[in-house]
Amino acid sequence: MARRPRSTIPKYKRRRPGAWPRRIVSWIVRLIVAFFLISILWVLAYRFINPPITVTMLGDVFAGRGAERQWMPITQIDRDMVRAAIAAEDSKFCVHHGFDYQAIENAMQRNASGGRIRGGSTISQQTAKNAFLWQNGGYVRKGMEAWFTFLIENLWGKRRIMEVYLNLDETGIGTYGVNAASERYFGHDASAMTPTEAARLAAIFPLPKKRGAVAPKGFTRRYGNIIAARIGIVGRDGLDACIYQGAPAPVNKAPAPVAKKPRPIPGEEFESAKPLPPIENAVGQLPVSSEPAEPQPQPDNIAAPPPEQQTTNGL
Repeated sequence: MARRPRSTIPKYKRRRPGAWPRRIVSWIVRLIVAFFLISILWVLAYRFINPPITVTMLGDVFAGRGAERQWMPITQIDRDMVRAAIAAEDSKFCVHHGFDYQAIENAMQRNASGGRIRGGSTISQQTAKNAFLWQNGGYVRKGMEAWFTFLIENLWGKRRIMEVYLNLDETGIGTYGVNAASERYFGHDASAMTPTEAARLAAIFPLPKKRGAVAPKGFTRRYGNIIAARIGIVGRDGLDACIYQGAPAPVNKAPAPVAKKPRPIPGEEFESAKPLPPIENAVGQLPVSSEPAEPQPQPDNIAAPPPEQQTTNGL
């Protein structure tokens, strides 16, 4: 039996059936493995290093709004602010492992019935989104958010999650973190806040660009009052105990008094800054007339008018 002649084409140039599909699958597997490895190293780095910037901050910077943030450790943030965040966003923060399935199910039922769409994300999910992802993106971002939530719950712990959340969450136009927000809205840092200030700040977390923490109105004011009432419940039931395990909680202290800026007086811009001269100098600078002053006539003795004669009608 005659042998088939050997091909003169090198092996690396020969086309094998099904080679391209296998290559595509191989590259996809490599990308997935690289994503998992990079994400794990990324999360581990942020356990010890504060995130320098986020995708949301970059969006505000490119839009010309800036990104103001003042990082404050969890040991210095007022405890009422932590309790307000738990009361407003995630009352089961210390109990779940990143996902509140009951809240997600309730949100899906409310959204299916129509009306305003509400989410069931926990503080852990929001932290994963703020630190590593972007705000919109549909199911792709939700899937990546679930993965990063799993990582931070197992590699960070509740204490670090709350610290990153309170320092990265958007709290206004170009403002991030509760410390920068407290400076902007109340005139002092977040180390000493009243329950009302903490509640009003937590009330704007869902819509920071549309709600105001200073003199809120309507729904924001009512929601802030509800959060303020829940702060005491969070403290009574110990719903924030997991954050301060193994470390002392910050001491409650009253915020420093804020000096109000003097209001401008209408017409002040037209006033001279030069002080007025003494009255003696002003009188001495008056012009003196060279003509002698005419004597003023003295009034003569004017006789009193005669009494009116009474007129009587003839009888």
